[in-house]
Amino acid sequence: MKPSVLVANKGSGSWDPELWAERIRPLLTGRTVLTTNSKGIYEGPEPPLRDVHYALVWKPKQETLDRLPALRAIFSLGAGVDHIFALPRLPAVPIARIVDRDLTMRMTEYVVWQVLDQLRRGPAYRRLQRERRWDELEQPAAGHVTVGLMGLGVMGADAAEVLLRLGFSVRGWSRTKKLVPGVETFAGSAELDAFLSGTDILVSLLPLTPETRNFVDINLLKKLRRSGPLGGPVLINAGRGGSQVEADVAKVLNDGTLVGAGLDVFQAEPLPADSPLWSFDNLTITPHVAGVSDAQALVRQIAEQIESYERGEPLRNCVERERGY
Repeated sequence: MKPSVLVANKGSGSWDPELWAERIRPLLTGRTVLTTNSKGIYEGPEPPLRDVHYALVWKPKQETLDRLPALRAIFSLGAGVDHIFALPRLPAVPIARIVDRDLTMRMTEYVVWQVLDQLRRGPAYRRLQRERRWDELEQPAAGHVTVGLMGLGVMGADAAEVLLRLGFSVRGWSRTKKLVPGVETFAGSAELDAFLSGTDILVSLLPLTPETRNFVDINLLKKLRRSGPLGGPVLINAGRGGSQVEADVAKVLNDGTLVGAGLDVFQAEPLPADSPLWSFDNLTITPHVAGVSDAQALVRQIAEQIESYERGEPLRNCVERERGY
């Protein structure tokens, strides 16, 4: 009997563990695929858990991982891994994150859509439409606008490439120096202010780590370029909600420091109905869908990883624990 697999995640919508199990079972012939219930708890008999070598997780419960004595690897069912590192105890096994072309393309689509919407005055035209006004607004050329990407991993680099093709000036900031063709790059705290001061549209694709939690605050946002062609700076966050201070975002949208924003991620999700962010007509809110990908493609990648790992090959896209991503 081949080692078993456990799918452990919050049971809601596309994250229903049984839906993921149904997708991956045909790809893992000869393996038992167990699932948690809608609350993320395994309810079956204890013995099968002793044969579980692989856990496929999204926001897993601590008690579920504690009950896997033979665990050999953890696979995140999303691009992020902060939901795993949020647990107080982690097994000493590799943690692999998803790096998938479809997922990357969808994130790039989201970033480009939000950037173009700001460039072409989408929020203002929607407001005029509600008022039934036929007013032509000035729209700068892409080449006059600088997009600054925070986070130059696979997704950031791909978004930069497409934005460059559209004619935008693109710069990037990361923890350590990265080289991306056509992109002016900055690194570390020493170069952050210089990066911000020349940025018109700030795009955050940062992972959530202790260093990036609450990173996008009022002090950072006030350092963005105020004199750009859009009339002021714009924030787009498709990375992690924990990286932004939402009260600060509301303040700078209210006082005009930011002329617009697009947020896909939030500190609490779903975004509470009483959040002041809902009231801004120059803010586009989406429900954490920027990087939603083809689930069948993701399970296929995970199944291939499991089979190759069983043959003695190394896992791909493993997280560096000391960095948290």
